[in-house]
Amino acid sequence: MTQSSTGQRRLPAEWEMNGAVLMAWPHALTDWAYMLEEVRDCFREIVKAIIPRSKVVVIAPDISEPAACFKDIPSEKIFYFRAPTNDTWTRDYGPLSVIGDSGRYLPVDFRFNGWGQKFASNLDNIVVRSMSDTHLISQRLENRQDFVLEGGGIESNGEGIIMTTATCQLSPNRNPTLSREEIEHYLLAVFGAKKCIWLEHGYLAGDDTDSHIDTLARFAPGNTIIFTGCDDPEDEHFEELNLMENELKQARTIAGNPFNLIRLPLPDAIYDEEGNRLPATYANFLALPGAVIMPTYGQPKKDSMALQMLRIAFDVPVVAVDCKALIKQHGSLHCMTMQMPWQILSI
Repeated sequence: MTQSSTGQRRLPAEWEMNGAVLMAWPHALTDWAYMLEEVRDCFREIVKAIIPRSKVVVIAPDISEPAACFKDIPSEKIFYFRAPTNDTWTRDYGPLSVIGDSGRYLPVDFRFNGWGQKFASNLDNIVVRSMSDTHLISQRLENRQDFVLEGGGIESNGEGIIMTTATCQLSPNRNPTLSREEIEHYLLAVFGAKKCIWLEHGYLAGDDTDSHIDTLARFAPGNTIIFTGCDDPEDEHFEELNLMENELKQARTIAGNPFNLIRLPLPDAIYDEEGNRLPATYANFLALPGAVIMPTYGQPKKDSMALQMLRIAFDVPVVAVDCKALIKQHGSLHCMTMQMPWQILSI
């Protein structure tokens, strides 16, 4: 972990941003085609959990489909944006919003290349530009398409610290011409951060993202880090997650103090039809102002334990949504959502 000094830019903590949540409709031209009804039921439940607390922007190539699904939701709470997409993981191609030198929110558009060129991304990569061109995004868009970065790969406490994983940021198919030091310098400058915490350990079987931080460790108010733990020595994750926990114990705030650590349980193993383990994690929650929306996996004891821990960490209501459908495509609730502050939107 390294410290730097930058200007007045700041990447707010997720729970600070109040406005709308960006989501992309699962349609027949995505990998969801074989299970559209199941994933759309999950999509609807996530929207229903968000709507009392935030507006929702739904991207779809045919907006009549989500409009029919959400016809019972007041029109002022949900907005539809017509655009083709490769997939539904808006966390990784939606805009990251920083507070600029002027004190105004500034949407930043990074390049998305399908998690290191693993999947098609040509349509997803231009969604933010399309939103800007049509003035759905009303603030000037900062173009950072020379740098590959996914929203799920970076975490901010809103107070000058960002957290990420070495496995993701140093992937040879993301920014191969840049050294670790150059990547860190870039991230600190773009996000106005003073310190970067790099996790060298931690992974989830079945994860396509090269260990996104939002599957492993998340910030919460009060210098708190919530992380995925493992108590079972027979589990394949045991060693790596315990090494990650030791790293977090060594991490320090800008003032030099240890973080308060809250360990989330690791869900019991869930497998696909071919016997491959899926990346279920409770760390993939969405923190809104005044509420946390968290994924569950049909495991009452562990689901309940995770819910209680998040309630303690954030001191707000926690709403649970069954996300067993989402992990069939190797993502979860946070991956499917991206918060956007109202200051950058024209809705």
